[in-house]
Amino acid sequence: MIRLVFLGRLADLAGAPERILSVQDPMKYDALIAELGHDLAAALGDVKIKLALNGALVSRDGLTVAPGDELAFLPPVSGG
Repeated sequence: MIRLVFLGRLADLAGAPERILSVQDPMKYDALIAELGHDLAAALGDVKIKLALNGALVSRDGLTVAPGDELAFLPPVSGG
């Protein structure tokens, strides 16, 4: 299983603050995103959204997520 965590407005778009994907093998980031549906996948494609894999910030480029991992999607912070 891969745990996906959506913070801020992304939780609203995802319909919940987290989702669990039941997978047996590692997945490339693009394949993982394709599992989430068009609207959410499009929102997560925004380069301003940061990714944290198991608590560490990571790049999308070449990212592979394995069973047991947690991938968090961090929207830009706004306010003043």
